[in-house]
Amino acid sequence: MDTSTVFLGKRLRAPILISSMTGGNTELRAVNRHLASAAQAAGIAMGVGSQRAAIEDSTLASTFQVRDIAPDILLFANLGAVQLNYSYGVAECRRAVEMIEADALILHLNPLHEAVQPEGDWNWSNLLSRIEAVCRNLPIPVIAKEVGWGLSAEAVRDLSNAGVAALDVAGAGGTSWSEVEHHRARSPLQARIAAAFADWGLTTLESLLLARETAPHLPAIASGGLVDGIDIAKVIALGASLAGLAAPFLEPATRSAEAAVEKATELITVLRIAMFAAGASKITQLNESRLIQPGC
Repeated sequence: MDTSTVFLGKRLRAPILISSMTGGNTELRAVNRHLASAAQAAGIAMGVGSQRAAIEDSTLASTFQVRDIAPDILLFANLGAVQLNYSYGVAECRRAVEMIEADALILHLNPLHEAVQPEGDWNWSNLLSRIEAVCRNLPIPVIAKEVGWGLSAEAVRDLSNAGVAALDVAGAGGTSWSEVEHHRARSPLQARIAAAFADWGLTTLESLLLARETAPHLPAIASGGLVDGIDIAKVIALGASLAGLAAPFLEPATRSAEAAVEKATELITVLRIAMFAAGASKITQLNESRLIQPGC
């Protein structure tokens, strides 16, 4: 079973992305390095957490830097798209990329998360034109990523027209940032407002299918609630180019690089067996598999 694939021009040994999680805290530097060790060993992609903290305090840059231990991986830098409405521009995006020697830049979209935070950034007006300017002027690909509520067909169409190179649909089903804000609220009123959005969003399945239908030319990353190699096989069969996972890697990465590598090995082995059972010897064949709905 050949699990290798090509994403944004770089060959991977499996269609897996260790999704953006952390950085910006000296205590978490080891976690990013353990994740990078797993990506290097397994030949998979990795994204770092939002680099805003390191843009504003350069002493935190080292918490994101992993190229010394992962020289070959497909590595994604990461900034919040809304910061483009708060004085950030192409220069800051370039700094984020150069800081970690990234192959692409994720601009994450988290309007609901910002809206339920008392300290959130609420100005999202005219943001699309600023995203387009980054896509036009940055010399590497830009990926637009939701953070847990999925991308609508309209959002996919607008982002495609803006020039993004790929999409991460990041649908509902995994971490809910409105629920995070519900639990960290400073008052009962704030908690109730955040709790109202517990069931908000498009699922990963819904958003992935919308993305493939609306912009079939754009590579899509499916993330949001994926937990194992079977889930990876399913989203690849549904047309995703990569499967993004965060939570399954987090606990092992807090322990050691070896534990994170073992998790990557487990995911790839289960994917390989799923491909064998489905009669798909290559990822391209898995992409073309027909899924049977329950009851059919």
